[in-house]
This record gives sequence, C-alpha cells and structure tokens, in this order.
Amino acid sequence: MLFAGEIAIRVFRACTELGIRTVAVYSEQDTGQMHRQKADEAYLIGKGLPPVAAYLHIPDIIKVAKENEVDAIHPGYGFLSERADFAQACVDAGVRFIGPTPDVVRKMGDKVEARSIAISAERDDDDMKSDLDCETQKRAIKVVHVTHTTHIQSLMKSYLNPFHLFPQVGYENAGTVEFLVDKHGKHYFIEVNSRLQVEHTVTEEITDVDLVHSQLRVCEGRSLPELGLKQDKIRINGYAIQCRVTTEDPARGFQPDTGRLEVFRSGEGMGIRLDSASAFQGAVISPHYDSLLVKVIASGKDLPVASAKMSRALAEFRVRGVKTNIPFLQNVLSNNQFLNGTVDTQFIDENPDLFNLKPVQNRAQKLLHYLGHVMVNGPTTPIPVKAKPSPIDPVIPPVPLGEPPVGFRDVLLREGPDGFAKTVRAHQGLLLMDTTFRDAHQSLLATRVRTHDLKRIAPFVAHSFSNLFSVENWGGATFDVAMRFLCECPWKRLQELRALMPNVPFQMLLRGANAVGYTNYPDNAVFKFCEVAKENGMDIFRVFDSLNYLPNMLLGMEAAGAAGGVVEAAISYTGDVSDPMRQKYSLDYYLKLADELVKAGTHILCIKDMAGLLKPDSGRLLVGALRDRFPNVPIHVHTHDTAGAGVAAMLACAEAGADIVDVAVDSMAGMTSQPSMGAIVACTKGTKLNTGISLEKVFDYSEYWEVTRGLYAPFDCTATMKSGNADVYENEIPGGQYTNLHFQAHSMGLGNKFKEVKKAYVEANKLLGDLIKVTPSSKIVGDLAQFMVQNALTRAEVEERADELSFPLSVVEFLQGHIGIPHGGFPEPFRSKVQPTQRISHSTLKDVRGQIGAPMPGKVVEVKVKQGQQVEKGQPLCVLSAMKMEMVVNSPLSGTVAKIYVTADSTLEGDDLILEITE
Repeated sequence: MLFAGEIAIRVFRACTELGIRTVAVYSEQDTGQMHRQKADEAYLIGKGLPPVAAYLHIPDIIKVAKENEVDAIHPGYGFLSERADFAQACVDAGVRFIGPTPDVVRKMGDKVEARSIAISAERDDDDMKSDLDCETQKRAIKVVHVTHTTHIQSLMKSYLNPFHLFPQVGYENAGTVEFLVDKHGKHYFIEVNSRLQVEHTVTEEITDVDLVHSQLRVCEGRSLPELGLKQDKIRINGYAIQCRVTTEDPARGFQPDTGRLEVFRSGEGMGIRLDSASAFQGAVISPHYDSLLVKVIASGKDLPVASAKMSRALAEFRVRGVKTNIPFLQNVLSNNQFLNGTVDTQFIDENPDLFNLKPVQNRAQKLLHYLGHVMVNGPTTPIPVKAKPSPIDPVIPPVPLGEPPVGFRDVLLREGPDGFAKTVRAHQGLLLMDTTFRDAHQSLLATRVRTHDLKRIAPFVAHSFSNLFSVENWGGATFDVAMRFLCECPWKRLQELRALMPNVPFQMLLRGANAVGYTNYPDNAVFKFCEVAKENGMDIFRVFDSLNYLPNMLLGMEAAGAAGGVVEAAISYTGDVSDPMRQKYSLDYYLKLADELVKAGTHILCIKDMAGLLKPDSGRLLVGALRDRFPNVPIHVHTHDTAGAGVAAMLACAEAGADIVDVAVDSMAGMTSQPSMGAIVACTKGTKLNTGISLEKVFDYSEYWEVTRGLYAPFDCTATMKSGNADVYENEIPGGQYTNLHFQAHSMGLGNKFKEVKKAYVEANKLLGDLIKVTPSSKIVGDLAQFMVQNALTRAEVEERADELSFPLSVVEFLQGHIGIPHGGFPEPFRSKVQPTQRISHSTLKDVRGQIGAPMPGKVVEVKVKQGQQVEKGQPLCVLSAMKMEMVVNSPLSGTVAKIYVTADSTLEGDDLILEITE
C-alpha cells in the first residue's frame, strides 16, 4: 500500500478479509501513524526527504516491493495514484498496479485529452455506475458527500452516463468521472480520476458493493460479471452521507490545527460507519499531510434520516487538544436547503450563518488542565506558601433520619419579624449566632470555603443546633469571592443550604447602600437585591454602614423590611467607650445613633465590633446603657477574637443584657475569627445564660471543621500569622481585614514589613480623620497604609505632598464622598489638597522626565490613553490593581504619549515603566 491515512487502513482491512498479506510504507514524519499498525509489515521510504517528497520517491517504493516479494501495489489516492510513470515503474518491476494501465493513467491524467476521448467515445454496458453528489465544498475541497442525487432528473442522469468513455481507452479497475450541472440542466464534463475516490464509501453504502474488494479481484484478472457486478443488478438502497471530520478550524478560514489528541471519542451506532486515519487518544496531528481524522458515513432510507443519524453521531464525538470542523458540519446538516437536497457548489459561500459556530464547552478537559496545574505548581493562593491541602477526608457526624427539630425559623415563619423579635427577647438564656458558614472562614481562610463543604455539614447543624438564633452564611464578601475565585453562584449556595437547613434562620451581612459591593448602588438595585435574597431563603438582614452614615443605613433597613426580612440594624463599633480620653466615639454617640435606628423600626439592635476592640468593661457599659434605654429590643453583639479577649467580652455583654452573641465552632474560632462556641457553651452551662446546646455535638461539629480546614491549608492565615495580637487595641484593624491585609502585604513584597504596615495603618487612619473601620472604609485605610509603606512615606510627608501624590483610587473616591460622610466630617486641609490635582509621584524615575513608572506592584486594569494622544497634566493614564486595591496613575506633565509599554492584564512590579510622554 503506497498511501497513508484512512485509505491505507481501508485497503489493509480489505486485504486481511481476503487473506492477502499487506505491506505498508511510511515517511519519517508518519512514524507514529496508525496505518503502520494495520499492516503485516511496514518499511520506511524517503529517509531524509521532505514529507511529500518521501511518498513520491519511486525508487524506494519499488525497492521495498521487490525486496519483500510484493505482488501488487495499491496507490490509494493522491501522491502517485494518477502518475503514469509510477504505474509504468510497477509494470517494469513485475509488480501489478491496482488501477488502470499506465497508458490509460496518462490519457486520463491529461485533462484535454480526456475531454477529447469523452466526446468521441461510445457506450459499453459491461460496466457499473452510481451517481454521487459532492456539492458542499470550501475552497474547491469537498466537505460533505451525498449519494444518491435528489435534484438531477433521471433523464439528465442518462446524459451523464460515463460508460461509453471507458471502452474507448481500455479502462479497467475503479475510477470516477466528474461532471458539473448548471441550474438550467446543462452538463459539463470535468475530468476522470483514474483511482479510487475519497468518497467511494457512500457508493458502497447504497449499493452494498465493496469497491476495494472489487479492485483487488479485478487486479487478479476476474471480470465484473464474474464478480456479479452487472449494472442491471445494481440496486440503489436509500441515501448515504459522508462527512470528513478534520482538524480544520472553520472560525479561522478552515486553517488546519495541529497538536496532540488529548481526548478522542467517536460517535457510533446503527447506520454509522467510521473510516479512521489517526483518530486515537495521543495521536500527533502534524502539519505535513491531510488534516483528516476520520470519515463518518451515515446511511438511511432518505436524506433526512441519513442526516439525522449523521448529526447524532457528530454530537457524540469528543475531540480535545485540537480544533475540529464538527461544529461547522453540524450547521450544514441542520440547514433546510441541505436537507431539501438543493445545494450547489456555492452553498457555503451563500450561507454565512453556517459559520455561527456553537462553542465547545470542554468542561472536563479544562478541569483536568486546572488539576494538573495545581498538582505541578500548587494552589493559586494570595501568597506563595508550602502548605498543601490535607489528604484526610472530613468525616460527617451521624445525622438522625427524618425532619430536623423545630427551630427559630419556624417561629419566624409563623409569627413574622415582629413576633420573632418578641420571642427572642422573651427567651430565657443566651442565644448564639454561628458564623462558621461565613465570617469565620472569611477571617481565617480568605472566604475560600466551597459550597460543597458547607452542604456536607448543613444537615448535622439543622438536627443538632436547632436552637441557634441563626447561621450567618451569606452576604459580605461571599459574592466577591464566589464569583472571582470559587467560580460558584452565590444564589445557588443560598438555595441549596436553605433546602438542607429549613429550621434555622439564615443571616446575612448587608452593607447598607453598598448592598454586597464596595460602592453605593442605586436604591432600586438594593431593594430588588433584598427582595430576591428573601425569596431564595434569607431571613435576617444585618444592615450596617462602614461610616455609621445614617442615610445609607436607613436605605438598607427599608429595603430589607420591604422584602419581608428581619431587620437587624448594626452599629459599627470603634474606639473605647470606657476611656474618657477618647471622645469622638463616646457612649453618648452610640446611644444617639441607636435612638435613630430604633426609631426607624429595626427589629433587633446589633453592636458590630469588627476589630475586637470591645473589652469586657466596655461591653458591660455599652450593652447595659442600651438595655436600659431599649428594654424591649433584642440586642445582638458581634466581635472578633484578635486580641484573645473575645470570650470574656461576650460573657460580659451577655451578663449586661445582650440576647445574642456571635460565635464560631472551636476549630474555626479564635485569632481574627469569632470567639469559641464551645467555650461560651461551657461557661454558661448551668447558669441563667445557659445556651441549651450540647457540648458533645459541638465537639463533633468542631472535628468536622478541623479536618475540613486542612483542605484549605494554602489559604489559611496561619501560613503567615501564628497567633492573635493585642496590638489590635492600637491599630484597630478589623478581624477579616487583618488576615487579608497580611496576605496583601506578602503579595506586594511587604511581608517582612507587616509591622510597619500596621503602624502605617494607625497613621493612615489619623490622616483620614479617625474612621470607623469596616468594609469598605477599612479597605480605604488599608490601601493608604500600604501605599505609605510601599513609597516609604510618613504621615507628615503625605500631608505635605498631598497635592502631588498619586493616591489609591479608593482614597480619592472616599474624599469625594462616594461612600458617605464620616462622623465629624472630612479631614481638612488634607481633603482639599488631594482633590484639585491627582498627579503621579515618579520619584524613582525623577532623573528621566516623561517616563511614567508603576508606583506599586500590581496588574494593569485599564490603559486610558493611546499612543500619539495629547494628554494634560493630571489626566488619568492607567488604572492598577493589587488584590482589592485600585490606583489611578495620572500624568505629571502635559505632552504626547510617545510609547505605551503595557496592556490590560500586564503584571507590574514597583517602578516598572508604563509609558513615556514627550513634551
């Protein structure tokens, strides 16, 4: 067999069926191809020659044939199949050429002479024929083959009969005569292909004649009548379609694709035939030869049936690693013009909608690539760590069969928000909110816990902790992380957890007018968000504002109330009410704010101590004062255990009259998370504050999370932070941000300067007027602190150079009032100096005027100018991002942008050149 690919395999199979020994030849480029494995023997030809020249090297081919006692050579199609000199070389070597004689090959290969013979020829009936449609083409290459023809009349077919041509030249063996028929029915002879045709398969399917078997028998000297092949005995049965599945990309003008087949799974079934080439997993598709993977042949009683079978088979194919033309073929097969059998050679050009290709999802392969990346390079984490996920699978504690016990959500559904609040206030003992499902893992694991791990333990929580006040499992950073990192739907998380925990109220964190984002949203968006959240299972909305800015809080409260949720208005706590020297956030300040919130109709009043600043004495003082003023309003206290005094503070608040405190299960508690659930349960057991929760169940719950936490080791804050720190009483960094700020510092190359970052946080807070620090205001302070450390700036230097520094975008927008007005107003003259101009500091490039460098490491979010553009002094040039901090780089001078060195998504280090400006 001379040729490679699917025709070689086809011929080898036919020979094997007839008991004939087979020999393959191959080029150096075809060493790994399947046709070598299908022959009894295989030999290299054309060593050292280019890919095509190797298969045209007649001396090597004849040498292999003679040395291995080959009786006959099948030329396949292409290369030497229509070369008269090769046919003659076979005859001269005493090897039969499976095809016409050399003289016939020469005559048929000369297109002008072939046409002259066709005109003068007469008819002989000792031949067989079948008609074939090959209209669907691109660049004169046939894409889909159909037989038999549906729109050429029988009379016209008699005119197209080629039989009178063959006796004129003494033609023997298989061949194809090609005609063109125009829309007026006029026909034109094109050529004779004196070989087996690519699309011979469809003829075989509708005639039940094995053409390769017939070729071999004719070569042995048998006549067509001896083989039972008389034209009057040939019956046409139904229709057949052949599609060439290739590694050509229709979206790129059918440009052949190359590479390794990572996955190959074919479509099969009744009415489907596959003639494959190199269609197997691991095959390397080279650029040297035909891009064919497999010929798919479908047959049926009519064209629609055959098309349906073909469409189904193509849909079953899974080819990964290279692009294929399958989406294009599927569009052709679903086209009404094709199904009606009225296509012509211009069909593809006249139907551009065939190129509206449905994208391949390729989900499994993407997942495998991701897993491979993680296995080789480790998890993608905020900082480079050596910790690996634990190999131990968490064990889920036993869960009783049946419905979970009645819980507080049943009260809420029965009595509504007002009745629910009264029941909570009348409850004897201390109620707990479990933050393990959100704030705890936000503080310890960068919010990376997946819905999968929450769902596994949810039924246990529903059965074992039905007397919880609530489970906090949504809002806050959930949306940001779910969509940007976990690639999950936060709404689906809510729905699935609701189905698993029907008896425990769900609680979320709503950032007032910010909803779950980092900037103010339109009122109707906040209202609609709360409405949809309530419909999907949310019950209690903890509404806060990072600045305690009342208008923003009232908007969130109204939206939550309108949705039918329980409104829990949260006062963000900072400072120290027990310190008479700190008067900005005094006890009177908090009482007045509480007055406004209760007046606005909150169901529950919350103290949100996001940094863990509430000392036991401060808690007693603040909660006691609130209880005296609002005896009928439930009080809920939230804190972080950063300093290690969280349990003591919560017990003090409970003794002073708090109804609910926030806790996390023991293995997810402490440090920047919430106080320990087990500790609170144990300390109140047997007292009037008894929680009614089983310590044994807490231990089981904690064991699950201890092992689960190990799965997230690369994200665990303990990778860089080994303990809590009482310095939080000085820097006032919120618990969730403390962890994130630590990650940020490491990612920006400031890991060894985290102590300086914390000190700068204190100075940045003073620069901004001593803010209440909770998302997003805490982020603003953190951005400014990192900016100061990165650029080695003191507070005095920032104040002095405020009119020339390029500040983080969050700082600029805060001073513009984007997130509200802070208590006591904006800091002056700092605000006024920052606002008029926002020029870049290019101190590290001060000797090269016009070169603009990155003021910090990060990624380019957007380039706001183009090369050649005129820019003014102070005009924004680009936006950089590092973690959640964004910074606008502005032009320090007027001029023309000479050259831009970055694009969106470029990753930069500090002082990397961004662009050049000429004056």
